[in-house]
Amino acid sequence: MQGQSPSLELVYPVPDRDRVLPDNIFDTPTESVQDFAFNSKVASVFDDMVDRSVPYYREIQRMTGQLAADFAVPGTMIYDLGCATGTTMALMDRSVSAEVTLVGVDNSADMLQKCREKLEVAGIEKRFKLVEADLNQDFEIENASVVLLVLTLQFVRPLHRERLIKRIYDGLIPGGCVILVEKVLGESSHLNRLFIEHYYELKRAMGYSDLEISQKREALENVLVPYRLTENLEILAKIGFSQEDTFFKWYNFCGIVAVK
Repeated sequence: MQGQSPSLELVYPVPDRDRVLPDNIFDTPTESVQDFAFNSKVASVFDDMVDRSVPYYREIQRMTGQLAADFAVPGTMIYDLGCATGTTMALMDRSVSAEVTLVGVDNSADMLQKCREKLEVAGIEKRFKLVEADLNQDFEIENASVVLLVLTLQFVRPLHRERLIKRIYDGLIPGGCVILVEKVLGESSHLNRLFIEHYYELKRAMGYSDLEISQKREALENVLVPYRLTENLEILAKIGFSQEDTFFKWYNFCGIVAVK
């Protein structure tokens, strides 16, 4: 390991509720639910959405910050692919002591605008740049010690996922890592149904109605395509990563770290 883990004081920054709008996108009945898109409407409520929809999201972010600090090397890049509104990038500025350049990549101009605003408000000290790019297409990754895919690969078309992982592998320095957080399928259909039901129980506890849960599920059906945990691990091994392990697992959500 190249770097040094941050102290436990460097935790996930809790969203400022005065700045975060509530996620009520799916609270009105509609005859035809449109496919989910990372547009301006979603960007405006995204921080509330992930904070309430992703189990242990703040702990996942904290762990991601610790692991990134373990592998970050001075003079290299940390890429956040699917950087969204920049929460993870802001965390990297606090959790990684090494002098690195942060690169946020997203295909949504609305998300990148929110990201830039958040980073400016946070007053981050590390150099950073934001790139608008489609992860289904080719783009450059170079001199990376850490690449983050936090709830991102699941939105990349299955046809292009191995190519993306290969591009990440080629862009990592030796000893660099990719940190992958994903929604996954259970290994059996029976267990998968149980996991999903418990996930919906969590969403209800976080204030989402059955209507909201149902309509968002329909909106995501053709957009978010999860793999099984074992499938993700197999892809990483196939591409050439020498070490892979699961650092987080909660029903149908997982976190994986893989080392080149």
